[in-house]
Amino acid sequence: MNSLPKIALGAWAWGNDGTFGGNLTADALRPIFEAGMANGLNLWDTAYAYGMGTSEKVLAGFLKGLPRESYLVSDKFTPQCASGKPTAMADMIETQLERMDLDRFDIYWIHNVWGAPHWTEEAAKYFEGRTDAPMIGVSNHSLAEIRQADQILRAHGLRLGAVQNHYSLINRSSEDSGILQYCQENDIVFFSYMVLEQGALSGKYDLRHPMPEGSDRAAVYNPVLGRLEALNAAMKKLADKYDAAVAQIPVAWAIAKGTLPIIGVTKAGHVLDAARAANIPLTADETAGLENVADRLGLNVIRFWEKEMK
Repeated sequence: MNSLPKIALGAWAWGNDGTFGGNLTADALRPIFEAGMANGLNLWDTAYAYGMGTSEKVLAGFLKGLPRESYLVSDKFTPQCASGKPTAMADMIETQLERMDLDRFDIYWIHNVWGAPHWTEEAAKYFEGRTDAPMIGVSNHSLAEIRQADQILRAHGLRLGAVQNHYSLINRSSEDSGILQYCQENDIVFFSYMVLEQGALSGKYDLRHPMPEGSDRAAVYNPVLGRLEALNAAMKKLADKYDAAVAQIPVAWAIAKGTLPIIGVTKAGHVLDAARAANIPLTADETAGLENVADRLGLNVIRFWEKEMK
């Protein structure tokens, strides 16, 4: 597999499931894709669950005709979307490959812990012995569940290559639980998603400028915007130092922590922020300072589909 960029670009909002509000057309999204590719951010994260195939179809349209070695695709097996057939794993993988007109995925995930040991076993059986096997990862798993997944894969001559969990300045449970350290010690790439907390840590929103009502993220973050003011101020100070946008600081922090952030992109500006964030050299003192401010806020932003890692 090609080497990984410092940042992956997330296409979860491309499924138009209402998470970000509004509808995103393929024509509106194409400049975002082109900006990513132009800036060397060629790892695209999608899933069937993102709009029941909509995100995959949109991304596939942009990839069509490009050299296969020029991009990386990260896709997922979502247990709740699987058929009840014994061939459910193979069926989903092959349907996804066909939908995206691909011969292989570069990274393939067990999307959550619902029946995960069974599905990890099924994935191991499917990819065992294949020369085109992707990096296999698990998402929203605890440390014990991560260890179990790796044991299952190793029994089939494979290994766990990636973990994808919610991780941000205001949700560091994957660090506190030892997951981040375990991944770093075992050559497992830790993908941090929701680093910007769906825009709450972008510097764009505050009490005077709340998120537009009607979306899930507005319901979660608008009530705590006042408590985020101190963190936004600390990020603004660093942004000014590095001649950067506030939204680039949480991403730079996640990279400094040794993780690979997945940034959801719905505007070309999000891509440009990500590309610039990859080159901001936050110091250990600066990352620790941000964490000290964030920890004092006492926020719990664990979302409905996940759990606090212990």
